[in-house]
Amino acid sequence: MHTENPVLPGFHPDPTVCRVGETFYLATSSFEFVPGVPLYRSDTLVDWEPIGHVLTRDSQLDTRDARSSGAIFAPTLRHRDGTVYLTTTDTSGGGHFVVTADDPAGEWSDPVFVDAPGIDPDLFWDGDTPYFTYFTGDPDRGIEQAEIDLDTGALGEPRTIWTGLDDPYAEAPHLYERDGTYYLVVAEGGTHTGHSVVVARSDDPTGPFEPAPENPILTHRTRFQYDVHAVGHADLVTDADGNWWLVCLGIRPHSGFPGWHHLGRETFLAPVTWDDGWPVVPGGELPGELPADLPESHELPGGHDAPGNHDPHGDAPVGDRSPVRHTDTDFADGRGVEWFWRRTPDRDRYAFTDDGLVLSGGPETLSEQGTTGIYRRQTDFDCRVRADLDFDPAPGDEAGIALVMDEQHHYSVGVVGGEREAVVRLRIGDAAEVTARTQVGEHVTLGIDAETERYRFLVDGKELADARSKYLATEVAGGFTGVVVGPYATGNGEAADSSALFERFVYEPVERGA
Repeated sequence: MHTENPVLPGFHPDPTVCRVGETFYLATSSFEFVPGVPLYRSDTLVDWEPIGHVLTRDSQLDTRDARSSGAIFAPTLRHRDGTVYLTTTDTSGGGHFVVTADDPAGEWSDPVFVDAPGIDPDLFWDGDTPYFTYFTGDPDRGIEQAEIDLDTGALGEPRTIWTGLDDPYAEAPHLYERDGTYYLVVAEGGTHTGHSVVVARSDDPTGPFEPAPENPILTHRTRFQYDVHAVGHADLVTDADGNWWLVCLGIRPHSGFPGWHHLGRETFLAPVTWDDGWPVVPGGELPGELPADLPESHELPGGHDAPGNHDPHGDAPVGDRSPVRHTDTDFADGRGVEWFWRRTPDRDRYAFTDDGLVLSGGPETLSEQGTTGIYRRQTDFDCRVRADLDFDPAPGDEAGIALVMDEQHHYSVGVVGGEREAVVRLRIGDAAEVTARTQVGEHVTLGIDAETERYRFLVDGKELADARSKYLATEVAGGFTGVVVGPYATGNGEAADSSALFERFVYEPVERGA
């Protein structure tokens, strides 16, 4: 069993968790990506199997017009009486909503919208009474709460229950009950290096709430020497033995403090104990290696052995073969659970065939919304990406593999029409440049070798160019996501005349020098 944090590496922010029997389910924010709200299952709280997404239909989510880092913010996942509930906010659409499912791995309902301001909604039941709690976005109103009719989304009279301990922009409220006492857990200090977990309690779910004397119960805001920063946005869960655990987000910057982080905000796990009726994270910090008293590990589904690819650097693949950290596909079985689009796609541009993935580019470039492309998360600082491409492009057509943070920050290695060349493109803010080119045949293997500080771009095993990873980092690009990687196709301003066949795509973490 893997016992090191993060338990979900790469772009997995704002985690929320619930337990059904002895099985845990976890969801995270997805922003403009489609399908929306990735969903994971675990028996151990450590080894998470991707089982799909909550928002899979256009009737649930349409992000064609969503801004980068817009759309789906901060879900809350809860289970009650055989039904699983998820509430979240579409910041580029209809606002707060609730969806339900009998089986989290199955179909989820269409949204029931809730007319309230702000973000980060929570669901909590006191007996048969459900409460809807949310951050209004207004520092004077703070976090509000109201009773909710879950069939219609109608709210009762809202009331402010928290306006912040040190920060009036307190976010991510979650309510819990333990031994007749009600606990409010919130995120304060922003979502970067000042992030923290604050707790308060009351004899009633509606408050008033008394802050814990040792707040914040978890933060790394003064631990500059640590490898993990921006710790916060927590959700609590109990295991079948009554032990309490906390999931939260954090970042792993490089190049010193505060540094740069390009993998995104990731999901971490910590144990929770109780002292004088207050939840406590031992030491007030995330453990690097998790404690031995995790729920017992059962045989884990979803693992698979996949052949490695030629490694020109002599590095070795890492042993974890779960789809979270390893992809080796010919696309014959369709879109795997680890794949997604950057916005609601034109599905006519994508064909999953026995020969591979066929992409038909539209006029949009990688610097525009609506580009033909399908992606998975970069989950490892050190990893290797390879794509076998069969492509005879017309002039103006292009296809390849891209590392994307947003429309203004992306790198790619692809094949262009005309002279049929492989080119390496870098887009950093307002600057765009082709840094290398070489002629290629109709069949080519494109590659990216990632290291913590640098990406190296290869064509048929030969390195053409490199680029710094920092320019795809949040500290440069802004936003709330992380780097994603995958195949793309474009007509570069014109409707594409040809299709690109991706026969195989490999993503695998590596251990340098192994």
